[in-house]
Amino acid sequence: MHFTSKLNKIIDLQNSVLCVGLDPDLNKLPNTLRNETDSLFKFCKEIIESTASYTCAFKINFAFFEAEGTKGWDALERLVQIIPVGVIKIADAKRADIGNSSQKYAEAILKKMDFDAITVSPYMGTDSIAPFLQWPEKGVFILALTSNPGSTDFQQLKTENSTLYLEVAKKANGWNTNKNCGLVVGATNMASIKKIRKAAPELPFLIPGVGVQGGSLEDSILMGADTQGKSVLINASRSIIYKSSGLDFAEAAASEAQSMQQQMNEIRNSI
Repeated sequence: MHFTSKLNKIIDLQNSVLCVGLDPDLNKLPNTLRNETDSLFKFCKEIIESTASYTCAFKINFAFFEAEGTKGWDALERLVQIIPVGVIKIADAKRADIGNSSQKYAEAILKKMDFDAITVSPYMGTDSIAPFLQWPEKGVFILALTSNPGSTDFQQLKTENSTLYLEVAKKANGWNTNKNCGLVVGATNMASIKKIRKAAPELPFLIPGVGVQGGSLEDSILMGADTQGKSVLINASRSIIYKSSGLDFAEAAASEAQSMQQQMNEIRNSI
């Protein structure tokens, strides 16, 4: 089964388009966990177990694990193993390099670590992306228009007939021969999401920027989902995992995830 079909099947089974982002900053963890030797793993494990019923995907941000060296890598590899089989595992690694390097990144993350999907940068072009796309069942979310302020530096530059982020979306359509290509589209620019969906009607979108960054949940779904209210993942990280800094952090995260799932489904049902 190719990735897009797998994603939409899981959206149906979980009745959710929520993606919980795991961005565990040691300085923001509950006081009871900060001084423990395995704090990253323990924190994320409780978040995963408490929110898995309300989400269709977990997105693990590699930076927060890489910063802790070998301990961080060990925690990351163990976390991938405990994410439920019926939930998509996304490596937010933003890889891509010359072809032979990309091949090794792809093998490491999508095969050896067994993530279901990965985020990649399109800047180096076709040969840097192709190795990630070789397995139809593995998803590849290409950065099109991100939610950070610096996206204006390059992504929104005008081309002869369009805008650079739309050129990326069009190119991704051509790369989608295995039906496993998607786009990262930030929630902080609603008009652009609508344009990208028009340019790439069949590609799944991974949409960060809702919540702490101020993106509109309603508009993200109405403009980012396909005509059936699927092919979209709305990512929420800090607003869920740091909902409480107390002993009840996992319960608070679950409550927020459930609330977001319900809000999202109400919006999806209006499509």
